[in-house]
Amino acid sequence: MPKYMISGSYVGEGISGLLKDGGTKRKEAVEQLMGSLGGTVESIHFAFGTDDFIIICDAPDNVKAAAGSLIASSTGAVSVKVTVLLTPEELDEVSKISVPYRAPGQ
Repeated sequence: MPKYMISGSYVGEGISGLLKDGGTKRKEAVEQLMGSLGGTVESIHFAFGTDDFIIICDAPDNVKAAAGSLIASSTGAVSVKVTVLLTPEELDEVSKISVPYRAPGQ
């Protein structure tokens, strides 16, 4: 199953909700969302700085990962960024692909 890193920030009411409910309730909500999309959560980390949270999860495909992002973002309580993660073996496959390409300006 493809792996994703979801990072983002709480905004507006999301900050108030996090302070009220705490991290454990957020973890439960994320696990429920990903589970309903056929995925699993590997880990959830809270942070400070650019991102307020980082989630490592599996989803069946990019469509389901994007749906989770849109569902969470549509609340207006979070701003979410999804990054597709590749395994070392997948990168090995990528490195074997060679096709003609003309760089800009060449």
